[in-house]
Amino acid sequence: MKSLFIALSFIILMFTNVIFANPLDTAISNSDRTADYIKRDQYRHPKETLTFFGIKPSMSVIELWPSRGWYSEILEPFLTTEGIFLAADFDPNYAAWTPKVIKRNIANRAKSKILSEMKMITLFIDEKPLYDRESVDMVLTFRNLHNWLKAELLMDVFNKSYAVLKPGGIFGIVEHRALPGTSIEDMNKSGYVTEKLAIEYAEKAGFVLIATSEINANPKDGTIHPKGVWTLPPSLRLGDEDKEKYLAIGESDRMTLKFIKPE
Repeated sequence: MKSLFIALSFIILMFTNVIFANPLDTAISNSDRTADYIKRDQYRHPKETLTFFGIKPSMSVIELWPSRGWYSEILEPFLTTEGIFLAADFDPNYAAWTPKVIKRNIANRAKSKILSEMKMITLFIDEKPLYDRESVDMVLTFRNLHNWLKAELLMDVFNKSYAVLKPGGIFGIVEHRALPGTSIEDMNKSGYVTEKLAIEYAEKAGFVLIATSEINANPKDGTIHPKGVWTLPPSLRLGDEDKEKYLAIGESDRMTLKFIKPE
């Protein structure tokens, strides 16, 4: 009888864990995620970051410029049952290198067991809106601000993000963080952006900053490197030169900012 009670208790416990499992934990621990992406969790803190932004499985969410799909592999299964997930890819006219990058990203995402059917939209650089006006709960972007700043499109992207969000919607940003006082010229060269500039642009678009976090901070990163942020992993632009030094630093120091579109 005692053995039967223990067995039944174990079954009930396992069943309870399945029923009440945190869907974000489930998405992050998904064995179908790309193995190389999982290794970067230690730097990118997906659970803490997405929890900070307040994401819920029932939300409609746009990720701007998902690249190879690092975050998309988490967001797609997390939102697929109750919510809506849209990934806004490069505009082919963004820059001379864009078609090549689009082709590379599509090829990489095609290898993913998770992203083969991900719904894509396009973030155009012209007057076209990002998506239906005031239609989504959250817009997220990870390590992209430096691209738009260099192309003088940062304000346009922020305005389009503001337009697509419902009142009360959240705009979440993770970006390589430049030292205070860094010039725009040096930001464009290095790939790091000051927190002050990011906040100023977002507030100019109409957003209100409601929280900042040091979740993705890296005090080992002094931000001054020969090849900018791309000196560090995962890019390692210097190849084997001082490789161990940059691996020891890890990925870049990053700001994590949470804005709201006022009601």
